[in-house]
Amino acid sequence: MYERKTTPNLNCGLDLIGEVLYGKWKIRLLWFIDQGYQRPSELQRKIPDASRRVLNIQLKELEDHELVTRKIYPVVPPKVEYSLTDFGKTLIPVIATLGQWSDEHEGRLREVILKQILISDSGDTLNL
Repeated sequence: MYERKTTPNLNCGLDLIGEVLYGKWKIRLLWFIDQGYQRPSELQRKIPDASRRVLNIQLKELEDHELVTRKIYPVVPPKVEYSLTDFGKTLIPVIATLGQWSDEHEGRLREVILKQILISDSGDTLNL
């Protein structure tokens, strides 16, 4: 299991939100849970590039930060559903605003990301 080696810096709001939302899939998990995809298998289908293990770890971290709750139903096979807490629901407008900003700047963002990938790939080739 992961063990933190450094103490988190919690001096301002950006540090706090970074600590809570750091993780490649957390914003998408929150968004999809809000959209009604509550079962782990549904979330896995919505985010196929993420392994089940990583999704479970990030869901657990979101649960630890009190953004989602997990309900386990006493049936066979076990049924698990996630839902946003009231605290987690307060992030949805923020996530929507980030998505809107990204949509408005999609071309430029795509360009700079692809440029970095090409630079990285060409650097790897030069080091062979």
